Amino acid sequence: MTEWTPKQQRARTWLEIAIVLGLSLGSSAVYSIVSLIRKLTTPEALNAQKAVINQPLSDQPIFDLVYQLLGIFFGLVPVVLVFWLLAKPGKSAFDQLGFNFAQPGKDLLRGFGLAAIIGIPGLGLYLVGNALGITVTIVPTALDTYWWTVPVLVLAALRAALVEELIVVGYLFTRLREFGWKTWQIILTSAALRGSYHLYQGFGPFVGNFVMGVVFGLAYQRWGRTMPLVIAHWILDIVSFTGYAAVKALAPGFLPGT
Repeated sequence: MTEWTPKQQRARTWLEIAIVLGLSLGSSAVYSIVSLIRKLTTPEALNAQKAVINQPLSDQPIFDLVYQLLGIFFGLVPVVLVFWLLAKPGKSAFDQLGFNFAQPGKDLLRGFGLAAIIGIPGLGLYLVGNALGITVTIVPTALDTYWWTVPVLVLAALRAALVEELIVVGYLFTRLREFGWKTWQIILTSAALRGSYHLYQGFGPFVGNFVMGVVFGLAYQRWGRTMPLVIAHWILDIVSFTGYAAVKALAPGFLPGT
């Protein structure tokens, strides 16, 4: 069997990256850019427009639950694809990406530390950006309150954490390193992608997520593990998704749109 030449293998790897991103966050970035352009062409200021992250998918509670769970399940398929593509004989893709339970204590501490570093300044940046009119009013959830609402939001947060950190950091770092890219090039590329698929929220979230991408990229470069990044991202999204309703009820007006 004839082997691929280095040039052919390089082209195949670029095509693989395009397919993975096209099935996941690359397509999200394209839609996000188009969404921002649409928002900018309307008479309303950005901060007068809303971006709802978790929306009802049916007016019937049971089918809303079914659709929510299906969306979470199928949303994780690109992550499974990444693990399959990175798997090598004798070496698990989980180990390659540092997504395992080899360092549970350290991963938890690092995860909570990253969440604190990103979360508090991120909230401040959102409030300032919205006040300046460069960030839309973000509604983390518009789901009605049912017995399953909080568990579904926690699962949705986990899906976002897994997809973003395992693809934008773990997978992309692995493939770009194979091309001989320098560390700073990989970190900036990953951060730019992270910021781009948040552009539907406005310019403030782009900047905030770009900075988050740089911090997470440096952390991954140092620790060689995606687990702390997934934990941090999961914490941030759980607080955002489940805390919005509480803030709206207890401190109306504190957040834009409440």
